[in-house]
Amino acid sequence: MTPDQISLVQESFAKVTPLAEKAADIFYKRLFEQAPAVRHLFPDDMAEQKRKLMTMLGVAVNGLTRLEDILPSVQQLGRRHVAYGAKPEHYPVVGATLLFTLEMGLGDDWSDELNEAWSAAYAALAGAMIDAAAEVEQ
Repeated sequence: MTPDQISLVQESFAKVTPLAEKAADIFYKRLFEQAPAVRHLFPDDMAEQKRKLMTMLGVAVNGLTRLEDILPSVQQLGRRHVAYGAKPEHYPVVGATLLFTLEMGLGDDWSDELNEAWSAAYAALAGAMIDAAAEVEQ
């Protein structure tokens, strides 16, 4: 990720943060529409899960300027997701769902440049999670 991409991700996430509850609703609604087979991996009451999602995103986004500091936490998250039933093939649909959610939340502020920046951020973080998860599975 370039410094400009990191800035774009952080600035755009700051616009989504006030809409955190709605963003989480959009995210999970879309995720379960696109990948209904993953619904069983989540609790019936999604309130806490939605809070965790937005908190984790905030930590990751704010940590992009010091990726080396947050990488151990990101890797641990990937390892924990193995126990939850997450598979490498789930990550692309989660990424697409995240981009969809951001586009809906940002409306006219969404752009190709933001799409590229968020895609790069997601690829870096998801890649670290997938690699860490693979260590657990071996």
